[in-house]
Amino acid sequence: MNALMKEFQNKIYDKNEYKISNFKFEEEGKEYEACQFHLNQFFVLCRNSKITPKKTGQFVTFWKRNKEGITEPFHENDDIDFYIINVKKDSHLGQFIFPKAILIEKGILKTIKKDGKRGFRVYPSWDIVTNKQAEKTQKWQLEYFYEITEEEGFKSLLK
Repeated sequence: MNALMKEFQNKIYDKNEYKISNFKFEEEGKEYEACQFHLNQFFVLCRNSKITPKKTGQFVTFWKRNKEGITEPFHENDDIDFYIINVKKDSHLGQFIFPKAILIEKGILKTIKKDGKRGFRVYPSWDIVTNKQAEKTQKWQLEYFYEITEEEGFKSLLK
């Protein structure tokens, strides 16, 4: 398990009876510490995001290889319950926990009607967005964002 996931497990998951099992790193996606596991009964794909120098937000990949060895977006029929993205910047730490349904709705998972995405940008609460598209994206993403604080532990930004 990577350092960020251990931190979430110790500070949040264990205290709230969320048990990680069947943890394994994915061969590809090492740059994002790609892994998968069960969180209680749910199947989770997880990545650490990356801060890029020229754009606000953090970038994360979300793809698999097909039978021909070509990368493609995950599909709505793939066995995924949640996609967790760990984000960190300076003293800020949090997770985006996206359920499959929102990934379908936002065109991130491939469907009959949408091509899906191999990667995308996330905007934690501490990021100041500078354009309308990023503002719109941050608005829906924050509904699935949880920040960890020393004094309060894990808190939803909705509260």
